[in-house]
Amino acid sequence: MSTTFTIDTATSRANPTPAPMKRLTVPSIRARKGAEPLVMLTAYTVRTAQLLDPHCDMLLVGDSLGQVVYGLPSTVPVTLEMMAAHGAAVVRGSYHAVVVIDMPFGSYEASPEKAFESAAWLLKQTGAAAVKLEGGRAMAPTVKFLSERGIPVMGHVGLTPQAVNTLGGYGARGRTQAEAAKIIDDGQAIAAAGAFALVIEGVVEPIAIELTRTIDCPTIGIGASAQCDGQVLVAEDMLGLFDRTARFVKKFDDLAGRISAAVETYAADVRSRTFPGAEQIYAPKD
Repeated sequence: MSTTFTIDTATSRANPTPAPMKRLTVPSIRARKGAEPLVMLTAYTVRTAQLLDPHCDMLLVGDSLGQVVYGLPSTVPVTLEMMAAHGAAVVRGSYHAVVVIDMPFGSYEASPEKAFESAAWLLKQTGAAAVKLEGGRAMAPTVKFLSERGIPVMGHVGLTPQAVNTLGGYGARGRTQAEAAKIIDDGQAIAAAGAFALVIEGVVEPIAIELTRTIDCPTIGIGASAQCDGQVLVAEDMLGLFDRTARFVKKFDDLAGRISAAVETYAADVRSRTFPGAEQIYAPKD
């Protein structure tokens, strides 16, 4: 059963804002190479998408939802069904940004044909414009296979969270000359295979600068370099909803603190019977 459906705008508080502008496209994103930096954040729900959408060029429905939403220890357990449900919600809540959806671990690595089956299903279920997959040169044939069959692909190299068991953790990558050379080669291979953009995560800065300089598609940095063609962060991280975040995260707010304070006030009002007040009570009709 599809997760896309029409919301009754007369009754739902979560109905999307009427579209005041045309949604950006994958070609328009690719054309931003070397121009104004691209803004990208993760989104997992309708309401978050509504709030982020006017300010972002792309919204990423990241498999980071496994940790952020479901409290899982890594992204590895995330399923296609989880990605589809959240992807459809983000599409319903946005009208401007290109929505990109992560392909979860195990849904694309076996073969290009398996990747196409998974990606096509995700795009049909969600209405998203593109998929993102992790991996370097080994995944280049898959990127080419998908791109040639009408599925736009965003690549992801460097620190690849789905490979946490192989990498042994979430530390920065590319600290040795050999590893740096491999990451650069991986990124160049993915770009040459037809990716419309490339996420570079958790690498020493010269790697990100070299890839940005040598590939034709935009680079999107996360723990990489301000010289990338754009940046992405997990929205909950940059909003300050978590105490612990990666070194490369800048907290632009303290929503955790503000939410805690609001709930503390609510609890006090309930216990003192000052809420609900006259403004929140339905009086009988005369």
